[in-house]
Amino acid sequence: MHIPDGFLDAKTCVATYCLAGAGLTWAARQTAAVWNDRTIPLVGVMSAFVFAGQMVNFPVAGGTSGHLLGGVLAAVLLGPAASAAAMATVLVVQCVLFQDGGVTALGANVFNLGLVGVWGGYLTYRGLRRLWPGHRGLMFSTGVAAWFSVVLAAALCGLELAASATAPLAIVVPAMTLAHAVIGLGEAAITVAVLSFIVKVRPDLFYEPAGAPRAPLTHGAVVGYGLAGSVGVALLLAPWASSWPDGLERVAERFGFAERTTAYLPAPLADYSIPGIDSPAVAAGVSGLLGLLLVFGVSWLVGRALVRWLRRERSPARME
Repeated sequence: MHIPDGFLDAKTCVATYCLAGAGLTWAARQTAAVWNDRTIPLVGVMSAFVFAGQMVNFPVAGGTSGHLLGGVLAAVLLGPAASAAAMATVLVVQCVLFQDGGVTALGANVFNLGLVGVWGGYLTYRGLRRLWPGHRGLMFSTGVAAWFSVVLAAALCGLELAASATAPLAIVVPAMTLAHAVIGLGEAAITVAVLSFIVKVRPDLFYEPAGAPRAPLTHGAVVGYGLAGSVGVALLLAPWASSWPDGLERVAERFGFAERTTAYLPAPLADYSIPGIDSPAVAAGVSGLLGLLLVFGVSWLVGRALVRWLRRERSPARME
């Protein structure tokens, strides 16, 4: 559901950039207030896993494919603010390095997937958890929230396309919503499967909105096991991802605006290709590995810088 260049007009791009910037500024401050140098690696690991998961397109009905968005998966473990920051990092790296999503539409992609999708899914999850506690309630809540986050982001994308006069409102919003209602089932299944494993081996990783800083986590366990899982997804699953068009691409083909796709910013590894590697499967695996390591590093370094900046801002000497 990464919107490319050419699908949105200037006013929609500017408006979504402003909304995304405001939302991420707030999310960054919230993340820095709750996390610390010992816990911020988890944000990097989650960013890397989401990046790897988004490379694995799975086939759905009608020759369409979908892939994990990961907003609810990240929010349940990191909290919505840190999840928004992690998703934004993933989307920026995908856009700049791999031309996955347009630079003019980056604000819209961050707003749809990293903010509205995350918060809409997370609030749904928290509401359902209050109604249905326990392990079954956790799995049901995360599944429904993950599905809803995909449908919500798709509907918002449809509204942006209609506002840009790319396609009529009465056509594009129902088409995007229906296509991603099916894709959302895959999102729900993956989210439930991953969280059902984590709740058995590391239930302490689940986020609780108590407002207090998280307890320190062991760097070796978080980084080692988390990155190992991400690398496994990138190397073993991404090369076999479905080549069918995703939900947005299928809707664009169906309603005749696919030819508007443009790339305004050249990317060194466009379409996850590697110069000198002819095999698409090998190129996908290598580019996935490079991308997830970059996402992990950027998330960790930026997160640590924000934590230390906020610590200095709130120091007694600075406040005098």
